[in-house]
Formats: sequence, structure tokens, C-alpha cells
Amino acid sequence: MLTQEQNHLLTSIEPGSAMGDYLRRYWHPIAGAADLDDQPIKPIRLFGEDLVLYRDLGGHYGLVQRQCAHRSADLAYGFVEQCGIRCSYHGWLFGQDGRCLQQPFEETALPTSRYKDKVRLQSYPVQEKAGLLFAYMGSGEPPLLPDWEPFSRTDGFVQVVKADVPCNWLQCQENSIDPVHFEWMHSNWTARMRSPESDFGPAHVKLGFEEFEYGFLYKRIRSDTDETDPLWTVGRVLLWPNGFFLGNHFEWRVPVDDENTLSISWIYAAVPEERRPYRQEKIPSWQSPIRDSETGRWITTHVINQDIIGWVGQGRITDRRKENLGQSDKGIVMMRNRFFRELDAVANGKEPKGIIREEGVNHKVALAVANRVSLGADAISRKFILHAGQPEEVRHMCEEAMGHEIDASGL
Repeated sequence: MLTQEQNHLLTSIEPGSAMGDYLRRYWHPIAGAADLDDQPIKPIRLFGEDLVLYRDLGGHYGLVQRQCAHRSADLAYGFVEQCGIRCSYHGWLFGQDGRCLQQPFEETALPTSRYKDKVRLQSYPVQEKAGLLFAYMGSGEPPLLPDWEPFSRTDGFVQVVKADVPCNWLQCQENSIDPVHFEWMHSNWTARMRSPESDFGPAHVKLGFEEFEYGFLYKRIRSDTDETDPLWTVGRVLLWPNGFFLGNHFEWRVPVDDENTLSISWIYAAVPEERRPYRQEKIPSWQSPIRDSETGRWITTHVINQDIIGWVGQGRITDRRKENLGQSDKGIVMMRNRFFRELDAVANGKEPKGIIREEGVNHKVALAVANRVSLGADAISRKFILHAGQPEEVRHMCEEAMGHEIDASGL
């Protein structure tokens, strides 16, 4: 268990906090590029800051403070120009770097004034990769945006899925190194929801946890497998500092503030051999609901929705003083201890874990894939089980790519 002070250190991410400053040293996915297709300005809250994300008419992305630097008008109701975002209140124009580019009346009243040079918005760089928009909110020179190998895969259908989760980011991320929850939350619970008399599935009999350059691996053997199984010989990846990688999809848990998290997934499915070559023209992005609109209860039908129930059930910020950790929690303890060491190291001027700064290294960076066969055309799933609420338009896009119908109703 942790002390109150230790728990606060790991969970507090708002401006000025040690963990917030640490996490800001990484690139974080904050939206799908397609989110800006219909409306080029999107209000967004990240790390305790109210911001607007936009794409201007020149195709440049910007992420700036939500309130105009003039008189605090809401830039979510501004409009984009060829280069930058303009406040709808008095027309001040700001570039993606936050510099004030125009002050229409000021320049009319005082043509020689350089007042605009003294005004700027808080701004953060944004990059697009594989249908995702990533932001860097730290100080100093940003590291390279990681070029993970899956982002370069072709002949597959990709979708971006987001969910707003009302709890702290850390209890979401701890799920990423907790293999036993698969047995109970996904396998056994799903079976019992179908039939109260269902037998339990294969039980975990052995766990292993290892650290590597870009995170941690967890390994497991169940009663129906042995040490030759890829989930033991290869394992699955907790992607440092707030991600999870399972071979055919990524999940990230991006802090919104101390009590809310943006869950964002990048999901890939290879198309069958007979459908290749295949080129995806647009990567859709959609919002997954987490509550049933009629009952108000948490949705239980899909894998990540089940995970969310595990996260939010702990409260907005779980009190880790009350925990009673067991053998299945060794990975969680390893992860927490690494965070404590990382915070100390960064305070002493060292680089955070897993940062990439060399261009030669940052090319199709490989991560462990235990279930590589599931990426092949011989193992295409006809069910979409990860997130509830897949829009019909997205399902039709995926069906057109795959050449068969897809059941998105869940487990």
C-alpha cells in the first residue's frame, strides 16, 4: 500500500505537480485527426488546462489556451484562417505557436504599434501520425514522436476510439499490468452474464513481469496453456508511461485533470488476403459511450467498457492506503516503484524512461507481439468487442474493407 503522500505524488497531474511535469515530457494522443473534419475547432481539457485544438485552412494543427489573451473570450467559438485561429470577439489572430499575428483595430488606430509582438497564447506543438493527433505539453525541446511499428502497417483497417472516464489516470494505467483481471472481469464475468450457471474459464497458474526500454512485459500461463505459449514466451506490453499494446491495438490513458481521463485507442485489423492490396482513405474517429442511456448503468458488453467499470469503481482517486495487495499485483508494485525512481531521476536532470531522440532509432520501432497470428488474414474476427457504440457508418466502412459482416454488439 502507499502513504497518502505517495498516492498524491503519483496521481496529481495538474500544472506544477511533479507527476504532471513528468508526463508532459512525452507525446500524448489527444484526438483523432478526423475529429476536426466537420468542425475544425475542438475544445479539450488536458493536464488540468482548458485548451482548444484546431486545424487551420492551411492544414496546420494548433493547441492553444482556450481563453483569448485579449479579454478572455472563448476561442472554442473562434474561427480558423489560412494560418492560425482568430477570436470572434475582436478579431485577434494567433498562430499555432501562440504568437499574436493581427490585432485589427489596434493596427488601425496605431499603425506603427508593435503591441501584438508582446502578446501570445500558451501553445503546444501537435503532430499527426496514423490518424491520431499527438501533443507535447512539456518544456524544452520535444523528443521525437515515437514511430511504433504498427503505425506503418498496410492492408488493414484502422479506427480511433475515445471514451471519457471519470477517474484518475493511474488506476486506468494499473490495469495494463494486471493479467489476472482478464480471467475474472472479461472471461468469467462475461460467461456469468450470459448464464448464472456458467463454469469458470481457465485459471492463471503462473505470472511473470519484466521491464524493458519502453515499458514492462507481463507474462502468464493459464491452466489450459504451458511455457510454450506466446503469452509466456513473449508477453504483453505496458507501454511507458501511460499506454498498453496488445499487438492489434494501442490504448492510452491521457490525464484530463486529477479526476478524469481520456481513454484513446488505435485499433488495427488486417484485411483478408483476397481483399489486398487495400488502401484506407480515411481513418475514422468516434466516441464510445460508457453508460447505458436508458438505465444509467455502466455498459458491460465490451472489453474496454468492462475495464472502465474496474477503474471507476475505485472512486475518482482511489485511496491506496486501503489496499491489500497480493501476488497478482507484483507488476503494479514494479510500475509504481519505477515512477518513484523516475521522478527522482528527472528532478536530478536525467532523461525520462523510453524517450527517443535519435532519428536512426525512431523508425518502425518494434514492440513485443504475443498474438501476431491474430493480425493475419486467417484469423480475422467477425466481431468488434473492444468498445461499445461503434457508429453504423464506421461498421460499414470496416465491412467494406473486410468483405464480410461484422457484429459490433460485444462479447
